[in-house]
Amino acid sequence: MGPGLADRLEHTLGVIDRVADAVTKSGVRVDATNVESVVASAMRHEAPLAGREAFQGVVDALVGLGPLERLLRDADVTDVFVNGPDDVWVDRGGVLAPVECRFEDEAAVRAAVERTITPLGLRLDHASPIVDARLADGSRLHAVIPPASPGGPIVAVRRFTAALLTRDDLVRSGTATSEQAVLLEAMISDRVDFIVSGPTGSGKTTLLNVIGSMIDPSERVVVVEDAAELALPGHVVRLEAQPANAEGAGEVTMADLVRSALRLRPDRLVVGEVRGDEALDLVNAMNTGHAGSMSTVHANSPQHALWRIETLALSGERRVSETAVHRQVRDTIQHAVQISRRNGRRRITHIGRIE
Repeated sequence: MGPGLADRLEHTLGVIDRVADAVTKSGVRVDATNVESVVASAMRHEAPLAGREAFQGVVDALVGLGPLERLLRDADVTDVFVNGPDDVWVDRGGVLAPVECRFEDEAAVRAAVERTITPLGLRLDHASPIVDARLADGSRLHAVIPPASPGGPIVAVRRFTAALLTRDDLVRSGTATSEQAVLLEAMISDRVDFIVSGPTGSGKTTLLNVIGSMIDPSERVVVVEDAAELALPGHVVRLEAQPANAEGAGEVTMADLVRSALRLRPDRLVVGEVRGDEALDLVNAMNTGHAGSMSTVHANSPQHALWRIETLALSGERRVSETAVHRQVRDTIQHAVQISRRNGRRRITHIGRIE
């Protein structure tokens, strides 16, 4: 970054800090409904020559995630990571890169997170140093502060995208071949139970969205998610898990929702991702008349996916036979779609039976 750009960046940040501080000290109540008018008034007195960039920066500093907001407005950004006040990275198209973006200090990082999660009934403090939140636009925020992160606050934001991909998009992007796309459609029409497996960031949820769009719209599909990301067309009922609030009440787990989904008479059950003992309920659903159900799981191969589902199914407090779970998983989940990411490119590497 050249000196000219550095000087302009420092100047803009100085204006943002000064005007935001003036608004805070004024005592005027600021929320999403009046922030722009309040900021405009403050800037007429504090920085009358400042431009639109500074104005938006002040708005973001008062009601959003501060300097991260401009990154989240970039349609190409899928993830934003804060490893420290001046160590911010983004994922664009599967490629991680640092960006010129910084907070004033660690307190500013924490303040931005608290400002965002407080209206959701969540807290982030010494007693509760980890928070997982779904934002108003559907994006997911995960933050960790000391003592759980001794080096300072860490934040990760996974953006929600409303853009719906199609089978043809998979082929054009190189994620799937034409033959693989035909196989995916055949699995849906034949009502095959299967899982989509892959490592973190490989595009499992995006792929599940595309596959789900192939379901006959006349079918009743119940979707269960930890955080709403899927946008399937047709007759769809959506259920979403909820964390406990600041008082420790109101938690709704994925296992709760999967069991509830079975009482809603689904033709198919779609679970966004299995991470806990809801895996047992998913396998039971697949084995009791809900053919064509599907989910995703973190795994490096289809075989590892089965092992992981078995482990998750046994992870709860329910007393179940390890042998029975092993047999039920192997008999029920016989097909998988494996996706991987390498050098920023996502590719389907396996479709069909698990050997």
